[in-house]
Amino acid sequence: MQLEITGHHIEVTPALDNYIHSKFERIVRHFDQVLNIHVILEVINKTHHSAEASMHVSGNHIFANAKEENMYASIDALADKLDRQILKHKAKLKDHHRDEGGRRNLNMAEETTETE
Repeated sequence: MQLEITGHHIEVTPALDNYIHSKFERIVRHFDQVLNIHVILEVINKTHHSAEASMHVSGNHIFANAKEENMYASIDALADKLDRQILKHKAKLKDHHRDEGGRRNLNMAEETTETE
């Protein structure tokens, strides 16, 4: 996994960098096919901090953003949103019923054409 962190109107300190890496390890633990993540940290004004991330996984692109009063709180909210989205993506990949429904509809269509 490649993790790129940039900051707008904020310097990305080693403490912020380490905090982001520790939070995003949880996402990689849940789904190991994450190709790269681009995180943008931004200070809108003194009371609003924003964190957004764009994540490329095998077969999909996931985006999330969070705005809080504290940069660490916005990173926490961002990690939670991405974690929920990655679990949803993983569930969709493992959903075996989706494939069965397509085959069942195809078999029904073939049966109706044979009887006609």
